[in-house]
Amino acid sequence: MQPKFDDPLSSTFSALADPTRRAILARLASGEATVTELAKPMKMSMPAVTKHLKVLEKARLIRRGRKAQWRPCYLEATPLKDVADWVERYRRYWEQSYQILDVHLKRIQANEPGFGDIFDKETR
Repeated sequence: MQPKFDDPLSSTFSALADPTRRAILARLASGEATVTELAKPMKMSMPAVTKHLKVLEKARLIRRGRKAQWRPCYLEATPLKDVADWVERYRRYWEQSYQILDVHLKRIQANEPGFGDIFDKETR
């Protein structure tokens, strides 16, 4: 059972935590699909896939439509954009940290003759 979250970002992360749901989203990224089409390559029962779809729908990662007797599922990418934006803040942090480390290493290399030799000996 999926826990309930008040904020959309937590709901999205919770839905993305399952590899089956990520596979469903990957499939829907290439276009709409019915539950039957989604279940077939996963070798899962229709009820099992339906449970995953309900979690994705609750997290607003998919929507279900109606075309005559068909009920196709569609990817809703907006919550994924919100996740990407959240992750981007941390990517920038790590990028800055690596830049600071790079500057520090260059200073060490410039001030210590034979600095590179230390690493050459350790890797042999």
